[in-house]
Amino acid sequence: MQKQISNLDKLTLSNDFLFKHVMLRKRICKHILEELLHTQIADITYLEAEQTIDVYPDSHGIRLDVRIADTANTHYNLEMQVKNPVNRATGKFLLPKRTRYYQAMLDTDMLQKGQDYDELSPTYIIFFCLFDFFQDSQRIYTFKKRCLENMNIELADEAVIMFLNTLGTKGDVSPDIQSLFDYINSNTINSNFTREVADTIVEIKNDKKVRDAYMTYEMRMKDLRDEAHAEGKAEGLAEGKAEEKTATAKRLLSMGLSVEDIAKATSLSVEQVEAIKAE
Repeated sequence: MQKQISNLDKLTLSNDFLFKHVMLRKRICKHILEELLHTQIADITYLEAEQTIDVYPDSHGIRLDVRIADTANTHYNLEMQVKNPVNRATGKFLLPKRTRYYQAMLDTDMLQKGQDYDELSPTYIIFFCLFDFFQDSQRIYTFKKRCLENMNIELADEAVIMFLNTLGTKGDVSPDIQSLFDYINSNTINSNFTREVADTIVEIKNDKKVRDAYMTYEMRMKDLRDEAHAEGKAEGLAEGKAEEKTATAKRLLSMGLSVEDIAKATSLSVEQVEAIKAE
């Protein structure tokens, strides 16, 4: 228990648990959106923070750090992305497809709540990234759909994806957004806004409900890690046994035994042994 509390005390804004709780402070979150989008927002409403949307029982779920709607019914999803995830099997980066999936799930969720497709709300999916995914040093990368044959033609589907590169050096952002980037990167307080964020973090960490929630969160994450480790270990054992059977089948084939006898000896199917023989 003491270790979990100590871990909470060490968290910085780049941690998704703490990021979520800071973004739940309406004044801070609203100010960030206004500074990013260069607009005035009358008010924002939280739509189930850390909501998991499962559209179909067998579909992948997505955990949304913070989901918000403003008085103009524009929806925002804010995410903290510390690492640049890669598919180990293919070597491909996951972030682009993840944004596509997030957008699809957000839209489907709105449709399930009774909206027609032509009533879908404008959406902004905003990633705070502690790395430069596109390697162009831009502070902000904003994506909308455009016609390749004429880039002046925009597909007005009102869906926007923004990657905020906290390490960026190109492009203009407001002083408060830059100070926020500096704070995320190095915990440096160099503005009244980041002082407010830092004070809010202290307040959050001293909140008993938050401390209790973090302990629950840590236990849940540990359970997930243990489960993943157990599954990985089981898969490794299964792969080892399969490799052992294959090696045994090859030895028996070299000794001239029949495919049928080898299948019985190794518990492999006749088709599997024939495939090994064909190699």
